[in-house]
Amino acid sequence: MSSRRSITVPIVLASVAITLSITLLVGWTLLIVQKLEESQAAVASNVSILVLGIVSFIFIVTVLVLFSVFLVREVREVRRQESFIDSVTHELKSPLASIKLGVQTLGREQLDASKRAELREMIRQDIDRLSIFIDDVLQASRLTYGSEGFDSVELRLEPMVLRCAALIAERRGYEASVISVDMPADFAVWGDQAALEVILKNLIDNGIKYSGDSPKVEVRAYRESGRVYIEVRDHGIGISTQHRKRIFQRFFRVPTVSVRQRKGTGLGLFVVQSLVRNLGGKVSADSEGEGKGTTIRVRLPEPRSREADHRRG
Repeated sequence: MSSRRSITVPIVLASVAITLSITLLVGWTLLIVQKLEESQAAVASNVSILVLGIVSFIFIVTVLVLFSVFLVREVREVRRQESFIDSVTHELKSPLASIKLGVQTLGREQLDASKRAELREMIRQDIDRLSIFIDDVLQASRLTYGSEGFDSVELRLEPMVLRCAALIAERRGYEASVISVDMPADFAVWGDQAALEVILKNLIDNGIKYSGDSPKVEVRAYRESGRVYIEVRDHGIGISTQHRKRIFQRFFRVPTVSVRQRKGTGLGLFVVQSLVRNLGGKVSADSEGEGKGTTIRVRLPEPRSREADHRRG
């Protein structure tokens, strides 16, 4: 309720101020027109007053509009941060509670060896999940306040994709076969290995997370018009047209039931977009609508062109 009031009050005040300014301007104009009809000798001074009033009105309205826009943006940012904190708290509590339960269960003397091994594997997976999540939060924080330069080198993409796919599939509890990879074995890209791995892990993880119980994610790479393209396609819940561009905003999550049912903080695609931009590329999302899957397309510069640009620099 307080957040709603914080947006409503400045908008109402700005609207009242703009209305008063318009009323004042109209009053000035009518007064000057009346005086002009009464006395032609006062034309110069009246015109000066009218011009001054118009300039003052434009200035006041501009300041009020900018103030309102800025304030609304700040309030929305605070809302997103509050939502982010809630999501982070939930993301941390779930694996921590699981780890605590696992440790307590391991303390039972009558527990058999197979059950102990199962619990240790569960704890390891929860720790990996926490580690990846914390890395994403730290990465997003660094990108928000500026990032260091990357070590750009030529990299073979297929081994990197296969490694990331196997890691994400294991983390999500699926066979590696749910992720298909379509690219030549010698397909090369130009970029920073750590950054590319973060990009691939986030996109593949999203593809699985926003699919159903039987996910199918396709990763392909190709060259076109001097550019390298990497596509990650899923057959999951899809994205409506109105939210397609906003999914790359920090803390943003599509406000639908199917998205809210899945854990997340709205940081993954923000991190992806920021890293792709730092690599000199561009990322976009394509979906035919809700329930029809999503394709995330990453465009990177051709390795040779980046190498040539580096030599020219």
